[in-house]
Amino acid sequence: GSKADFHGCYDRTWGRYKDRTKPVPGNHEYRSLDAEPYFAYWGERAGKPRRGYYSFDVGAWHLIALDSNIEATRNSVQGRWLRRDLLKTRTRCILAYWHHPIQSSGRVGDSPRLIPLLRILYKHGASIVLAGHAHSYERFAPQDPDGLLNRETGIRQFVVGTGGATLRPMIQRHKTSEVFYSDGWGLLKLTLHDD
Repeated sequence: GSKADFHGCYDRTWGRYKDRTKPVPGNHEYRSLDAEPYFAYWGERAGKPRRGYYSFDVGAWHLIALDSNIEATRNSVQGRWLRRDLLKTRTRCILAYWHHPIQSSGRVGDSPRLIPLLRILYKHGASIVLAGHAHSYERFAPQDPDGLLNRETGIRQFVVGTGGATLRPMIQRHKTSEVFYSDGWGLLKLTLHDD
C-alpha cells in the first residue's frame, strides 16, 4: 500500500487499466497512515479521502464500492451513507464490493463485522457482493445475512482473492459454499444482464 508499491508494481502491470478501474482499499493500503498513498494514486476514482466508499451506475446496475477497513455498523458514517445511497437509486440490480469477505472457507476466515452492511444491502434487494483478501476463489449460494440459503431473495457472494499473492487452501467449508478454488491465479469476469 505504499507509494512505491503503487508506482513500481501496480502501475507497471494493472496500471494500464487505471482509467476504467473502480477501486476499493484493502488492509495493505491501511498500513500507510489513513491509506494516503492509495487515495493519492487513485484520486477521485477512489471516492473521498478517508472515506473510500462511493457508488456509480453501469447500465441497469447500481454498483457500490465500500471500505471494509473502516467502521461498518448500521449507524456508522458509512452505514448511514449506504442507506441514503440505496434509497436514491432507481435501478433494481445492485452489486456491492469491498475487500474483506464476510464468509470464507479459507485460512483467512470470516469478517462478521461487515454483516450490518450486508443487512442493509439485503433489505434493498442487492444481488451480488464481491470481496477479495482470502487468497482463493469461492462462490456462495444465494443467502440471507445470517448465512442461510435463500434462493429467492438471497445475495450471492463471491470471494476473488486470486490476484497474485500466495494462494491459501480451504480450512473449513461453509454450508452455502458452492465452489472453492485455490490451485491457480486468476480473476473473475461477470456478465451482468438487465434482469
